[in-house]
Amino acid sequence: MTKIRYKYNPETLNYEKVRLTWKDRLRTIAAMLVSGLFLTSIVLFFAYTYLDSPKERILQRENDQLQEQYRDLSRRMSKLDEVLKDLEHRDDNIYRVIFEAEPIDANERMSGIGGVNRYNYLEGYNFSNLTVTTHKRLDDIAKRIVVQSQSLDEIVELAKNKETLLSRIPAIQPVSNADLTRMASGFGMRIDPHYKVPKMHAGMDFTAPTGTPIYATGDGTVLRADNASSGYGNHIRIDHGYGYVTLYGHMSRIKSRPGQKVKRGEVIGYVGSTGKSTAPHLHYEVRYNGDPIDPIDFYFNDISEEQYDQMIDMAKNANQSFD
Repeated sequence: MTKIRYKYNPETLNYEKVRLTWKDRLRTIAAMLVSGLFLTSIVLFFAYTYLDSPKERILQRENDQLQEQYRDLSRRMSKLDEVLKDLEHRDDNIYRVIFEAEPIDANERMSGIGGVNRYNYLEGYNFSNLTVTTHKRLDDIAKRIVVQSQSLDEIVELAKNKETLLSRIPAIQPVSNADLTRMASGFGMRIDPHYKVPKMHAGMDFTAPTGTPIYATGDGTVLRADNASSGYGNHIRIDHGYGYVTLYGHMSRIKSRPGQKVKRGEVIGYVGSTGKSTAPHLHYEVRYNGDPIDPIDFYFNDISEEQYDQMIDMAKNANQSFD
C-alpha cells in the first residue's frame, strides 16, 4: 500500500494531500539509486581492499604452498650441491690421481648452459626472481652432473685398463744390481764431470762393467735406438704410453730397434761408456709428458723397503755425475 503524504497549507490552514508528479517520482527514484550505488561502492571498496574472497583465500594458500615448496627445493639443491662438490673433489684429487688422469678443468665443470636470456619466459611474474634463480641452479647442477658422469665413465675405462697401465709404468731397476752402492749419481743438481760446475742431472747413473745387460723397466714401444742425440751416445728411448718415456744412455751395444715392442725385464742393450761419459755406466731417465722426473720413485717392483731407503740416502749425495 502506497504511503499517503500530507502537506500543511498556511493559506487554507489545512493539511492537504501531496500529489506527486511523475517527475517527482523519477527524482526520488534517481536519488535512491545514487545513494544505493554510493553505499554499494563504499562497501565493495572495503570488501575488495581489506577482505579476501573465498577464491582469493584459496589462491593465496596455493601461493604460500608454492613458495614453501620453492624454499624446500632450494634447501635440497644446496645439499645436493655440497654432495656434488665433495664428489668433484674426490674425483680430481683421489680417483683421477690413482689412475694418473689430469683433473677436470674448473671452467669446464662450472661453465653455464648456452643461450641468450633463456629464462625470459619466466619473467614478468610476482615471483620471477625466485623461479629464475631456481631454474639457473637446477641447470648448473645438471651440467655438473653430466660432466661428473662423463668423468666417472672415463675412470671406469681407466680401471679396466689398470692392468695394462701397471705393466707399462717403469717399475724396476734398469740394471740388475743387488749391491746398491754401485749407484753413482742421482737425480738433481750434480757436478758436471767435464766442466766441473753444478748442472741439472735429469736421471740416475748406475755403474756396472761394460757388457752388463740393460733391461726395459716397463712394457712399451722403442721410439729411438741410435747414437744421434748429443751426449747420450748409443741410447734407447721407450714409449710406455700414459705420458711415460724412459731413456737408457751410453750403451756399448744396442739390442733393440725402433718400433719394436718390448716387455718389462727384456734385455734391450748393454752397459758401455759411449757419448759424453767418463766411465762405464748406464744413464737412466724417466720422463712424464716430456718433463724429466726422479726415477727413484719407480723402483717399487724389485727392491725392499730397506733397499729403497738406502737408495734415497745415496741419491741425495751431491756427487759428480758420470756424464
